[in-house]
Amino acid sequence: MPKNKLIPIIEALFAVIVWGASFIATKVALQDVSPITVVWLRFAMGVIILGIAVTARKQFALPKKNEWLYFASLGFLGIAFHQWLQSTALTTSRASTTAWIVAVTPVFMALLGWLVLKEKLGRLQTGGIVLATCGVLLVVSDGDPTAISFKQFGAPGDILVLISSVNWAVFSALSRRGLKTHPATRMMFYVMTFGWLFSTILFFFGPGTGEIQQLTFDGWLGVAFLGVFCSGLAYIAWYDALQALPTAQLGAFLYLEPPVAVVIAAIILSETITWAALLGGAIILFGVWLVNRK
Repeated sequence: MPKNKLIPIIEALFAVIVWGASFIATKVALQDVSPITVVWLRFAMGVIILGIAVTARKQFALPKKNEWLYFASLGFLGIAFHQWLQSTALTTSRASTTAWIVAVTPVFMALLGWLVLKEKLGRLQTGGIVLATCGVLLVVSDGDPTAISFKQFGAPGDILVLISSVNWAVFSALSRRGLKTHPATRMMFYVMTFGWLFSTILFFFGPGTGEIQQLTFDGWLGVAFLGVFCSGLAYIAWYDALQALPTAQLGAFLYLEPPVAVVIAAIILSETITWAALLGGAIILFGVWLVNRK
């Protein structure tokens, strides 16, 4: 394999493995502090890492006047609100279950395109949406979908994870405009900065800096991994790979994220790998593949 192709593939694998492990790192940090503290510390580190990258690549430029509100909106949706949803969800949801539910985000993106942009959904795509939905029900019900009612959708956090998937689909659709005029690293730097500022308000009106003292060594490891690797280096690696690999090829790497999370959760958190999670996860991935299939 040519070296110029191998490096982007390694970067994509690095990003996916790191993001798969992010659910477990969040779960570890949440044993010491509240969700908003994890979010605030994580993105404080992420902003620094991305800021260094933007400066080193000589991509720094202030947004135009009509872009400040746009970036602020993306920061609230994609960083502050999104990460609060997922971190809060992980206080009750299993890390592996959360990863499988997040995997259906492309399904919500397709539904959003159908509802808002009037994009057509073929039979295979419709079938993929149905399959992915069945897979989610199988995973969150631990193999007994008939036991789920409207008031009891698996663990309480599972609903928040589903909301975060819809939210990320909206965020992704809105991000297309900015990516047409800004390098991805610079755009993510501004989005993450605004998101961190929003989380700062919640942090200081909530637990405040006093809660940081509760972090144990393991908690700091979890937060540092989330900040430096998940919110910093992984984003840089992913967008570098995006510039070198076709979008469809790069997107296929995301199918590895849930299995990575399941394996790491079993090793670090001792979460049981059940037949329902494996079968439901396989159904989810197959359904998502059908939705994305041309």
